[in-house]
Amino acid sequence: MKAEDIRQKTDDELAGQLIDLRKEAFNLRFQRASGQLENTGRVREVRRDIARIKTILNQRAAAS
Repeated sequence: MKAEDIRQKTDDELAGQLIDLRKEAFNLRFQRASGQLENTGRVREVRRDIARIKTILNQRAAAS
């Protein structure tokens, strides 16, 4: 996911997406701990997507 795509979404959409990504991150951590994780790169992608969304939400909050 690119920052440009995130900036086009509303705050409500981003909040919903953030919840979904956090759930996915939890599930990926659980899979890694139990040895069932196949796509290890997805953990990094999800973490970075969460960071991107939080950064853009904080930038919008600071601008208002």
